[in-house]
Amino acid sequence: MAPTVAEPFSDSSALIDFVINQGNGVKGLSEMGLKALPKQYIQPLEERMCMTNVQAHDSIPVIDMSNPEDPEVTKSICEAASKWGFFQIVNHDVPVEVLKNVKDATYKFFALPAEVKNKYSKEHSSSNNVRFGTSFTPQAEKALEWKDYLSLFYVSEEEAFALWPSVCREQVLDYMKKSEVVIKQLLKVLMNGLNLHEIDETKELLLMGSMRTNLNYYPKCPNPELTVGVGRHSDVSTLTILLQDEIGGLFVRGNDSDNWIHVPPIKGSLVINVGDALQIISNGKYRSVEHRVVANGSKNRISVPIFVNPRPIDMIGPFPELIKNGEKPIYKQVLYSDYVKHFFRKAHDGKKTVAFAEL
Repeated sequence: MAPTVAEPFSDSSALIDFVINQGNGVKGLSEMGLKALPKQYIQPLEERMCMTNVQAHDSIPVIDMSNPEDPEVTKSICEAASKWGFFQIVNHDVPVEVLKNVKDATYKFFALPAEVKNKYSKEHSSSNNVRFGTSFTPQAEKALEWKDYLSLFYVSEEEAFALWPSVCREQVLDYMKKSEVVIKQLLKVLMNGLNLHEIDETKELLLMGSMRTNLNYYPKCPNPELTVGVGRHSDVSTLTILLQDEIGGLFVRGNDSDNWIHVPPIKGSLVINVGDALQIISNGKYRSVEHRVVANGSKNRISVPIFVNPRPIDMIGPFPELIKNGEKPIYKQVLYSDYVKHFFRKAHDGKKTVAFAEL
């Protein structure tokens, strides 16, 4: 039986006003000490995480990057990107201190008063490139997600210093800068796996011409089993580099489509996943995979993904070299900004966005 609706928010407009318009987010709800989940966050049964469908014995690959040129390492990366779409890397080149600093800065941003965070909301932010928000696409969702976020689209260091919140900008910039080495290593390996041995400037721009970092905050939740932190989706990126905290809660769809695999937090590791753009560019050789985040009933959780993307002005489609070699294209050429707009127009819906680019 569903719990009784939390009284202060039986009225949706009061909830929207408190969570979105006043900038309290779900963090504000969590800190009220609600005994039951507001009805607006109760997910339909089919979207809730059923723990009996979690594969305990399976896990995504963990790859040691201390020698990224090693043929065994490069083979593992390409296999993981083709078979799983997800893997973790350890002994990579991003210093542990940089990871610690960006996690601390994430907590500092979300500890700011609601009225300060609200300056960065869709209604008040001076730029589309800086966005504080909650859930995914509240206006399109049947049920809201239990998450707040700050999204930072990188244009230049000057813009970041002018517009990003001072409490986290240097730490995020450092994390992005230090991650670039690892991103380039991974893309070089993955391109070699497609027999594309030269990444010229045009290809590099297509693969990693723009970057966005999100600071995600998943507050402690009453009735976590009734909601989600993030619903089922695949990323629209080329690659996503994710820093998890030690709490965990990320689940990836297994090869057996009914099952989900928990991605356990490993100290100092980064989780890497293939995004839709790379699936399209590789003509389906590398695959983006559905994933989701559960809500937690006892602890606050954070994560910090870097989304490595084509530029909004780029056309994405299978690399011409792959088609020249006789492969039949699975995808058409689409404008990347159109692809992203399509993704953000609707609620999370698994891997349905990819159909937008199918021939």
